[in-house]
Amino acid sequence: MKRQRKRARRKTDGKRSSIRSAQSRFVPPRTLEEFFAMPERNQEFWSNVGQMVTEMRAGTSRRQAARKFDLDPQRLPKAAGSAMRKLRNGRWVARPHDRLLRVLVIVTRKGRREIGVRDSRQASLLGRHWTAVERYRDTGDASALREFRGKHIIDASGKRVRLLTDRRALDRLGSAGVLSFETLYAKAA
Repeated sequence: MKRQRKRARRKTDGKRSSIRSAQSRFVPPRTLEEFFAMPERNQEFWSNVGQMVTEMRAGTSRRQAARKFDLDPQRLPKAAGSAMRKLRNGRWVARPHDRLLRVLVIVTRKGRREIGVRDSRQASLLGRHWTAVERYRDTGDASALREFRGKHIIDASGKRVRLLTDRRALDRLGSAGVLSFETLYAKAA
């Protein structure tokens, strides 16, 4: 009886399949719905993976980035997938851009809103926009906002979200306290 069960579990190429291997696979979220359907712990993990890749792109080592976000550095290459590559000397580095989902905060005429972005270049554009918005809020200098006039972000579902550059709308949001924030990344759940 035991032999029959063992044979039934073997694949056609002779290797055994394991239920455990399917559970331990990293399946990154691809949409906001998938992200928010996850448990809070997994949301935090995937947010940290995106931030760790960003840190590594800025020159931080894998170990230092993992320590900053309190994660195991051995898990990062498997979780980040194509966002990382291994050099000949064995070091892991981040690729110039990636397609990991990042849940970020964007400012709109109605206030702040969380959007999912699946391209690191879009996330960088949004980060530069927030820097320009902060500069305008703190100094009144709108010159940095001119770069973003007519530009938009493409979210994870493919929709265009226009970057807010209207000074009156920014003044209104600033006086309402909407423009003060601690981080570009949205809080998990």
